[in-house]
Amino acid sequence: MNLRNHVFYGLLAMLMTHELDAVAQSEWRLLYVLRDLPPTQGQFWFVLLHVPLFAALLALMRHANVSVRDRTEQALAIFAVIHAGLHFRLSADPLYTFHSLLSQSLIYGAAVLALYFLWLSRHKFLDTPTSE
Repeated sequence: MNLRNHVFYGLLAMLMTHELDAVAQSEWRLLYVLRDLPPTQGQFWFVLLHVPLFAALLALMRHANVSVRDRTEQALAIFAVIHAGLHFRLSADPLYTFHSLLSQSLIYGAAVLALYFLWLSRHKFLDTPTSE
């Protein structure tokens, strides 16, 4: 496995763990479609909608076509950067509760790894295999 893959898996792990934290932080209260629902319904739909999202993401990451896999990884990395920007923008909202070191580390750590992943993707000649 190469460094680029290790960085991507770290990025993916941070985003997925952030989604666990997002349930604990009631993130659906910040989302336009779900914010007007009663809390139990908002949480229900927030969690349920992640099932097809994660299923599609995992399927695309295992796609037979290498180009599809690469584009999926690139898109997820770009999403992680945009996602961190959205969190930064929302951080003053009274309903925003992602102020802990754990929450901040997951959100912005994923963005840092995403930027590193994108940089490695552009400079593949520097991406040397690592021992597994």
